Amino acid sequence: MLDAIRWDPDLIRRYDLAGPRYTSYPTAMQFNSQVSPFDLLHALRESRKAQRPLSLYVHVPFCANICYYCACNKVITKDRGRAQPYLQKLEQEIQMIACHLDPKQKVEQLHFGGGTPTFLSHDELRQLMAKLRQHFNLLDDDSGDYGIEIDPREADWSTMGLLRELGFNRVSIGLQDLDPDVQRAVNRMQSLEETRAVIDAARTLQFRSINIDLIYGLPKQTPEAFARTIDEVISLQPDRLSVFNYAHLPERFMPQRRINTNELPSPAAKLQMLERTIEQLTGAGYRYIGMDHFALPDDELAIAQEESTLQRNFQGYTTHGHCDLIGLGVSAISQIGDLYCQNDSDLASYQRTLASGQLATGRGLLCNQDDRIRREVIQQIICNLHVPFACIEQAFNIDFCGYFAPQWPMLKTMAADGLIALDDQQLTVLPAGRLLVRSVCMVFDAYLEQQTRQRYSRVI
Repeated sequence: MLDAIRWDPDLIRRYDLAGPRYTSYPTAMQFNSQVSPFDLLHALRESRKAQRPLSLYVHVPFCANICYYCACNKVITKDRGRAQPYLQKLEQEIQMIACHLDPKQKVEQLHFGGGTPTFLSHDELRQLMAKLRQHFNLLDDDSGDYGIEIDPREADWSTMGLLRELGFNRVSIGLQDLDPDVQRAVNRMQSLEETRAVIDAARTLQFRSINIDLIYGLPKQTPEAFARTIDEVISLQPDRLSVFNYAHLPERFMPQRRINTNELPSPAAKLQMLERTIEQLTGAGYRYIGMDHFALPDDELAIAQEESTLQRNFQGYTTHGHCDLIGLGVSAISQIGDLYCQNDSDLASYQRTLASGQLATGRGLLCNQDDRIRREVIQQIICNLHVPFACIEQAFNIDFCGYFAPQWPMLKTMAADGLIALDDQQLTVLPAGRLLVRSVCMVFDAYLEQQTRQRYSRVI
């Protein structure tokens, strides 16, 4: 079966390295300041010429409360008035970007992330969606994938009704853990009742898909208590689940410095949590898509993986990888053709740049031919678990085994260890390699140097 996983503790110990999550290749770590707004405008014009469909990501950075584990770009404030100046600059960016695209380019995918998008008032959400509809070709027949991240503490039935009215049909709900001791340790008190109320509203209002985010490895978590959280989540019957490994990197993310490292579970306990979670979810009928993601068998992601059409971009696993991704807002990342670019991550600087009439592009990267080849290989491994060499050879006019000759010894070692099946025609990820697929991808990463790995989370 495609979703079969073989748990091998010895292989996990040997291959559980620190490395990228490959929402892109090259990764954002390779972005540099040589990419400018001019490069973005050129890429937008090329997108217009090619009439490629669009995926929009809108970043709303504000949160009323801080969660100690969070590594997102956010601004913690109780002052709801701070949203209005930001929205003014965001709307200016929307207008500046859209004028370089064709109104006929359909927006197949839309996602609001943060921060907490529902930090915005109802009127502000209406205002923002009206501006997007004014300048982009948003679908009005509910056929697009239009999602938003929800904090159940910041949403109620009226909020969910408004979001459905505005065209959203997917919700991603932050939950993390239901144990009150864990919630106190990370400063996120959230009851099961609050979460269930939002899910009930989403189902009643006919949202198409519900995703729940969980994290294992948080302070005070135990395998037994986390298993109870998983059982409760299964009873909520979300369409998708994201079960992330908490990466404790306090030197990079200041809020994590408030976490007591003595309360973090041991590596052995974390592995036990993951193993039991996989058993519980697969036993309940969920498919393991990969990279901590699970979905019901009739979900679009599961079907796409069965049909070898699954893709991955900065929004994670997707069926819309063929779209040009336009990132709007502070720190947002765009992927347009071979260009990656990211807006300034500092809120004041982002707003100041737009106030001067300039786009806030801060850094990025333009892929070369080697990047394109490796990107395709990594995409096939991480999404579809299979790389037929002939497809890569035909697409890029290379001899696969010759091109990747330096990587061949490591691949043969992985094959001998049972992570992959390998011959001169293809590479296939085996059940023992599914949890370690990031490690397989890392073999093909030309940028991954040993000294930079400390900036990444571990594979498991």
